[in-house]
Amino acid sequence: MWRQALLSAKEMARADALARASGIASLTLMENAGGAVVRHMHRRFPPQPVTVLCGPGNNGGDGFVVARLLKDMGWPVRVALLGPRSALKGDAAANAARWTGEVQALASSVLDGATLIVDALFGAGLARALDGAAGATLAALGERKLPCIAVDIPSGVDSDTGAIRGIAPMARLTVTFFRRKPGHLLYPGRLHCGEVAVEDIGIPDSVLNDIRPETFANDPELWLDVLPSPAWDANKYRRGHAVIVGGAIMTGAARLAAAGARRAGAGLVFIAAPAKAFAVYAAGAPGVVVAPLGAGRKGDADFRKLAADARRNAFLVGPGNGVGPETRRRVLAALKTRRAAVLDADALTSFAGRREELFAAIRGPCILTPHEGEFARLFGSAGDKLSRARAAAKTSGATILLKGPDTVIAGAGGRAVLNGNAPPTLATAGSGDVLAGIILGLLAQGMDPFRAAQAAAWLHGEAAREAGFGLIAEDLAEALPAVLRRLTAPLDG
Repeated sequence: MWRQALLSAKEMARADALARASGIASLTLMENAGGAVVRHMHRRFPPQPVTVLCGPGNNGGDGFVVARLLKDMGWPVRVALLGPRSALKGDAAANAARWTGEVQALASSVLDGATLIVDALFGAGLARALDGAAGATLAALGERKLPCIAVDIPSGVDSDTGAIRGIAPMARLTVTFFRRKPGHLLYPGRLHCGEVAVEDIGIPDSVLNDIRPETFANDPELWLDVLPSPAWDANKYRRGHAVIVGGAIMTGAARLAAAGARRAGAGLVFIAAPAKAFAVYAAGAPGVVVAPLGAGRKGDADFRKLAADARRNAFLVGPGNGVGPETRRRVLAALKTRRAAVLDADALTSFAGRREELFAAIRGPCILTPHEGEFARLFGSAGDKLSRARAAAKTSGATILLKGPDTVIAGAGGRAVLNGNAPPTLATAGSGDVLAGIILGLLAQGMDPFRAAQAAAWLHGEAAREAGFGLIAEDLAEALPAVLRRLTAPLDG
């Protein structure tokens, strides 16, 4: 699990300190970091004129190592420093002293004649917007579109949140050390990182036992051991009996969700549909059972009767349901069972302005799957994405899956996972309905909400990659078996 840890700036500083306390010299760590950057550059680029932009701290010290090693290899190297050389301290000063070439003041003119740039201005922990010489030089770098290698993280990218502090270069490659940082996966910072390479510089993994990180990159390593697999003596009820509330007009949403739930392994899927739309649902996939709901309060009673069967162990409310009191009543009836529930789309917006009513009803395993607009209606929009998702999970008592190209899954206990495999082809109508259905199918088979949300987000992204360009939402469920086969093949022996 620690392999997927993402470290905040404070946690990375703690890792450095623990490594030093164990007897590893900080100069050795810096030398190893600079050497790792040079190895990546040597593999990707032929020798050419390079300008290394160095900052006033340890990131700049890494830059001086890069410059020295490249020069030793015969590369033409120019070094530019933000601030006076005399102001450098500690390891940065030591490595600046090892550099025998000229050190120029940082300005856009230092880019002249270079065909490759190394950004070693600021790494993790930047706490202010870049301006002055640093801002002007990075602006000129962007205008000239020179290829850039970032040391640790592109300068100007907040390593904890992915926010851009003033300006940041668009790196072709970012070489980071020990573990990735949240800003490597969170937008917009992720756009600036390019390819991200993680290098071992000598910090022992054991330091993570002291740090106990709470943020991770989504990977099957986190949940594959509990991914449901049918037993030889399984039957459809033992594999889970899921119920999806269907809408009267946008009938496709529930049907897409049903396909996702079935492909994820749910043994039986019901769509509870308004009677007036029964024919539409009944004409769909023959493996889905359709239960008609009467109009108004009769429909409420019909749904409660449907939910009373204890074999129906997971509910999805929201996709295509419409916003209003009827959807709220369906949500509250599902939550009253204290069985697993996924609340998406209209189920969330229906509680805008009355969120306390919703949160008070959450007493069982529950996942909320909002996009940014739906999230803001329940929780507001202040703060960075990772912090907002964590706070929402704590406030609601539910697992939060905050959707986007950088989906965040947050548990009520504080742990969070960032999903990084979603391709842009998922930006198509209905893809979120399939995701909700995949989550439902995993919950129906007994997976816990936090890991079900992680697994579903990853599987959803891989299914999109499997389908490729031209993807429509219907393709996602069809692509899921191939993804699952590849994923579970090692487990089958």
